[in-house]
Amino acid sequence: MQDQNKEIYFIIFMGFMLAFLLVGFIAAMIIFYQRRRQKQERELVRLKEEYEQEVLRSQLEIQESTMKNIAQELHDNIGQTLSVIKLWMSIAPIEKDHEAYEGVQNSKEMLHKVIRDMADLTKSLHTDRIADIGLSEAINFDLASIRRAGIMKIQFDSLGDEFHFSDQKSIFIFRMYQEMMNNIIKHSKAGSVNVALVYSGNDTFVMTIQDDGVGFDVEKKKESGSGSSGLGLKSMQNRAKMIGGNLAIQSEPGKGTTVSVTVPLN
Repeated sequence: MQDQNKEIYFIIFMGFMLAFLLVGFIAAMIIFYQRRRQKQERELVRLKEEYEQEVLRSQLEIQESTMKNIAQELHDNIGQTLSVIKLWMSIAPIEKDHEAYEGVQNSKEMLHKVIRDMADLTKSLHTDRIADIGLSEAINFDLASIRRAGIMKIQFDSLGDEFHFSDQKSIFIFRMYQEMMNNIIKHSKAGSVNVALVYSGNDTFVMTIQDDGVGFDVEKKKESGSGSSGLGLKSMQNRAKMIGGNLAIQSEPGKGTTVSVTVPLN
């Protein structure tokens, strides 16, 4: 009888151990598959981000190539045509007492301004020039044309030893600057703008653009994502992300706007 009880206890014990091992095996398999699924999900997210980055990079490269072609076309065709028209107007035999003299002189002045503005536009669109003269000089040159237009007061500062970015980075930063200024001119109603480039040794570059305009609700603008300014904001965020930078916007209705782009130099 005692031997029989021992066998029963042994069978119960073995059953318990087998059940315990089975539960442990099932739990281990569940944990294993969960971790495997999480790893696969992370891999899918990584691949998706890489694909989106590659698509975005291609789109931006096409955009830059298009701008470059437009700049070349403006310079080679339209610019030269305007220069020929200016030359013909300069040698036109019209005396001062002629009734058309004043109109011709005004037209010559307007044509001269158009040619100068066309040259400025061509230079700002041509990516090779941005890379050749450097980021600070390209921005300073562009700001000079805004000063001449008398649209607003401009303050420009470049602090520290200028770091020479790769062509792609310098072009992306310049395009972000252009987008910021475009938004300011179109929407801010600002009277003055401060542009600052700060090179902190070999660590960080910061571009800050501050205006005293009407400002806006940053979160509302991010959520809407509509309109030209919303698309412009998205474009700046994409460009900053592409070069490992960070875009920060501070603004409130009636209190102006400050936009900063921080890019690690290493």
